Amino acid sequence: RYPRTGRPNARVELFVQSLADGARVPVDLGPDPDIYLARVDWSRDGRTLFVQRQSRDQKRLDLLAVDPATGKSRVLLTETSPHWVELTDDFRPLKDGSFLWTSERSGWKHIDLHGVDGRRIRQVTRGDWPVDAIQGIDEDRGMVLFTANRDLPVERRLYEVSWKRPAAPRALTPAGGWWTIKVAARGGAFTGTYEDPATPPRTGLYRPDGGLVRWIEENPLDGAHPLAPYRDQLRTPTYGTLKAADGTDLWWSMRTPPGFDPSRKYPVVVRVYGGPGSAQVRKVWHDPADQLYLQAGFILFSLDNRGTPNRSTAFKTAIDRRLGQLEVDDQIAGARWLATQPYVDPARIGVTGWSYGGYMALMLLTAPDTPFAAGVSGAPPTDWTLYDTHYTERFMGKPSENPEGYSASEVTARLGRLKPGSLLLMHGMADDNVTFDNATRVMADLQARGTAFETMVYPGLRHRAGWTQAHLRHRTEATLDFFRRKLAP
Repeated sequence: RYPRTGRPNARVELFVQSLADGARVPVDLGPDPDIYLARVDWSRDGRTLFVQRQSRDQKRLDLLAVDPATGKSRVLLTETSPHWVELTDDFRPLKDGSFLWTSERSGWKHIDLHGVDGRRIRQVTRGDWPVDAIQGIDEDRGMVLFTANRDLPVERRLYEVSWKRPAAPRALTPAGGWWTIKVAARGGAFTGTYEDPATPPRTGLYRPDGGLVRWIEENPLDGAHPLAPYRDQLRTPTYGTLKAADGTDLWWSMRTPPGFDPSRKYPVVVRVYGGPGSAQVRKVWHDPADQLYLQAGFILFSLDNRGTPNRSTAFKTAIDRRLGQLEVDDQIAGARWLATQPYVDPARIGVTGWSYGGYMALMLLTAPDTPFAAGVSGAPPTDWTLYDTHYTERFMGKPSENPEGYSASEVTARLGRLKPGSLLLMHGMADDNVTFDNATRVMADLQARGTAFETMVYPGLRHRAGWTQAHLRHRTEATLDFFRRKLAP
């Protein structure tokens, strides 16, 4: 039920079933049973079934065209990568049998138009910036609507571009923050939710040209807003870049406490995720928990290391087969930069993260000559052989294929460098994603070494260990209490 990396996966089959008589036709998925059945879509006329078949090593993705009457399939196109091919929901079949598709073959994720035979007709978008996702199509006008980080990696906007003729994309939403979009099935109208560090999320209904029809929830930060009494305490982050060891720009954000005095020295809490698929440095509205840290006098800092999204394919795949290496180097570079700032106390820098961020916290606390004085690790994967096939093998391959990478990424071998008393380890005991043995093996190792640490476990809770407000508050206040004690002047 939980296929750990290198272990057998479930065998999958696909059938087309008649609603009239219940007869089933098996779909030919090819001779190799050790595959992932990734996506299934119908053509616009219902005469063709499209199936995306991903290889076990995830370096190959085939788009199959299937005759639903016979189940016979043929390969329309194939995407390959020496690293991995990302799965998306960007496949869009069109009325004439052609289709839209996204590919990273250029080094950036972009939209392509393909013909009925699968051959690429043209590249619809291009440039040194990534498409985020296809959000919808307006087939009458021949326009595809997509979100992208075109201006800056920390901002996201909605654009449209013609797939029928070469053209530059046109922005439908303004810059400055982060847009979440839902496009109507026909006509190009959309709902859009906008947020930035000074604007709580607000949702409106928009015309195809981007003009506002009406608010669904305007959510103005005015005198009637629940946060109105606290507006003077809400600190807008500053954003910037610093260099990784190879010269790559790494984006960071920083928020300072109310009443910030640059002539004083402050403790810092670095909030990290660091893993594939999630960026922390974005121009979005505040996490409410941040306010507790800021009011307690901490500077909050985040940095997006190599391996995180919204950048080039090379930036994203730099961590291939070596999780826990470049990400750690980049975060340490960020902490070293922090320590040079005149308002930062370099002896009082802490780190906290959950899931992959919990893994990063442990790896950072146990790095040679770590700049981190204390850390809180939540639900950390501590041995990648304990995690699932599809996620882990995408970045690491099977353990038998990459023993050096798995060994270098493992946490317990590093625990001899952990400073006694510098760790708070947290985990939900019913976690069915990062299973609880990831935490208990760290506990057992530290106990055997006689290394002092603190822990907080949540009986009956799963991976988030904070779906209820009570649990989320408990987690936050336990973390804050730990940092108050460990990073006090």
